[in-house]
Amino acid sequence: MTTTPADADSSVAGPLAGLRVLEMGTIIAGPFAARILGDYGADVVKIEPPGRPDPVREWGQGEYHGHRFMWTVIGRNKRCITLDLRSERGQEVLMRLIEQTDIVVENFRPGTLERWNLSYERLAEVNPGLILGRVSGYGQTGPYASLPGYASVAEAMSGLRGINGYPDQPPPRTAVSLGDSLAGMVAVQGVLAALYRRSVTGKGQVVDIAITEACLSVLESCIPEYDKLGRVRRPSGTRLDGIAPSNIYQASDGLWMVVAANQDTVFRRLCSVMERPELAEDPKFVDHAARGENQDEIDGIVAAWVAARPAAEVRRLLDEAGVIVGPINTIAEVVDDEQFRARDMLVPHHDERFDEDVLGPGVVPTFDATPGSVRRAGAAPGADNREVYGELGLGADEVDGLAADGVI
Repeated sequence: MTTTPADADSSVAGPLAGLRVLEMGTIIAGPFAARILGDYGADVVKIEPPGRPDPVREWGQGEYHGHRFMWTVIGRNKRCITLDLRSERGQEVLMRLIEQTDIVVENFRPGTLERWNLSYERLAEVNPGLILGRVSGYGQTGPYASLPGYASVAEAMSGLRGINGYPDQPPPRTAVSLGDSLAGMVAVQGVLAALYRRSVTGKGQVVDIAITEACLSVLESCIPEYDKLGRVRRPSGTRLDGIAPSNIYQASDGLWMVVAANQDTVFRRLCSVMERPELAEDPKFVDHAARGENQDEIDGIVAAWVAARPAAEVRRLLDEAGVIVGPINTIAEVVDDEQFRARDMLVPHHDERFDEDVLGPGVVPTFDATPGSVRRAGAAPGADNREVYGELGLGADEVDGLAADGVI
């Protein structure tokens, strides 16, 4: 593992403290991966072109003092520098950074680094142990590799969007860039696996992450069902076909609850709570397969029971009986949820743009011995130029000269 300034900073903790990561690229997928690595304590240095900041800085719904909030979270735990990767002088500086780097994460269109003469082969000449995580719409190879790709299209082409929604209606999308987040998590998985392999061989490698494939990887049994049965899974609304009872049900006070009792043992508990123990022995509901074949009927029985009670009573009764249940929360209710707060999943981010704390998501997963943390919200472009370039041995005059020449 590379020795970085994070080693000497006792305020930086986490399982990846001491790891140096360079983030190149824009928007969400690659920066999301780097954010997770930073949450774990890695020293993440984000590179942006001089005068052309990452557009995600201006993304998000709603403004506060002229700023939006996507960058507050996506940019957290990163040191921000500017550097012209296309210029010869900029690449000379980059190579000095690469010497001190464990992982580079980029999400340019495939071939971009090669056009800039920044191929992995060139980077590895100065750092043979370098791991390069490359996130793109379709991956670095294949007939679609050169095409631009966004999460919305990746979710669609992978089949993920096609199984979502209601029958005979246009497939909706999630209200967040789910494909980008999935790709970011897969990227973290990949670069950490490569990091482990480096500990054995001493050699780095390229980790190729496609957003489409990250979405494809969560399709469970859809592909083998089609392969052997010719079955094309279709949208099924609020439930999964053949999985019952597992649906949303409206309580008497109008609130919607998820009740998931499709496992045989849990279904028996539900029957007991509903004072309908005979249902568990009924041939139509006796096991998982039978309930799947009679899904509408058992859904109707559970819906009627829930509809006769307020949501708080439904939750209390089912919690006590060991039946899986939960409310469909809005973000307002998530922020008030005692479980999320007890586990530090709602934590302040100090946003330097308006010098205030902003609530955001905590660090996932949690670690008992080396917990991650949120140390800062997204910083301004180039905010850490002097610090990062000073660690390369560049004096203040040299840094000022690079800035004057448009290199940083």
